[in-house]
Amino acid sequence: MELIDGKAISAQIKLEIAAEVKQIKASGGKIPHLAAILVGHDGGSETYVASKVKTCEEVGFKSSLIRYENNVTEEELLKKVIELNNNPDVDGFIVQLPLPKHISEQKVIETIDYRKDVDGFHPINVGRMSIGLPCFVSATPAGILELLKRYNIETSGKHCVILGRSNIVGKPMASLMMQKAYPGDSTVTVCHSRTKNIKEYCLQADIIIAALGSPEFVRADMVKEGAIIIDVGTTRVPSDKTKSGFKLTGDVKFDEVAPKCSYITPVPGGVGPMTIVSLMKNTLLAGKKAIYK
Repeated sequence: MELIDGKAISAQIKLEIAAEVKQIKASGGKIPHLAAILVGHDGGSETYVASKVKTCEEVGFKSSLIRYENNVTEEELLKKVIELNNNPDVDGFIVQLPLPKHISEQKVIETIDYRKDVDGFHPINVGRMSIGLPCFVSATPAGILELLKRYNIETSGKHCVILGRSNIVGKPMASLMMQKAYPGDSTVTVCHSRTKNIKEYCLQADIIIAALGSPEFVRADMVKEGAIIIDVGTTRVPSDKTKSGFKLTGDVKFDEVAPKCSYITPVPGGVGPMTIVSLMKNTLLAGKKAIYK
């Protein structure tokens, strides 16, 4: 069993991005600028955005954080999105989700200029991705592809079972794993909360990508010998062993499943660090106008 170390790979990618930013700077080019809009004080969102700002510093990007309270109106938020669309200094930006109930997330996503949509959520980017055109790929799926690539994991002709059908992970992951590319060329099955006999599907899988948000859902009796497990789950569950009183738990019962696998990602330290670094890669592409001129 080999552990897929997302922390080490993301550190490597940060160095690669930082080296490229140095070159841009040396040749008098424009330093990539990532902006983030954060509404309210959701704990997970706060941590995530702080981590994005810190990573921008590490790789040499410029970053801006725009904060609003929970009671911001949809109109005011959309006005700020349009302002960022029109700001030539901002190469890419994100609106941290989830948003308060009175704001339509879809409306906000569709208002973002797709050429600055480094989260890869705009329907134009999603559509381009699904037919294999250059685009900003959603950060978590992009990070997973990078892990498969850097560990030289064979995906062609393999049966890949994806647990979860979210717009952010499950659906794009299915699309990417079946494309004529590496990583890709897999036979893909998507399972979700309404799927009957999930265990049977999992037992046929060469690769399982678990993105259900259901702690320790995947057990040893659902996994065949030698399978590759990518655990996307990050649920905070109460724990008396940590200072915070919580621990991050994946969708896979790690201690039970790991001995059967050829490769497995841990939680934390697997897919998580790759998500932020993929956002940085998208911002670099946006800064270089590498996808949309």
